[in-house]
Amino acid sequence: MNVALALLTTALVLVIAVLAAAGAGKLARLDGATYPAALTRAATAFAAVLTLATAVTGALAALLT
Repeated sequence: MNVALALLTTALVLVIAVLAAAGAGKLARLDGATYPAALTRAATAFAAVLTLATAVTGALAALLT
């Protein structure tokens, strides 16, 4: 049960990160950025979401133990 919950949570975080990256890339492109610049902004947004999820997970793990 715990493994399934961990896998579902990981999948959900990855989907949210991809959606945030796609949104950031699209907004950058609409703002007139070149494709490489938009891709860089999308990658930054993706990494930021994963970093935030890791930080929240670490904080919750510290509180629960």
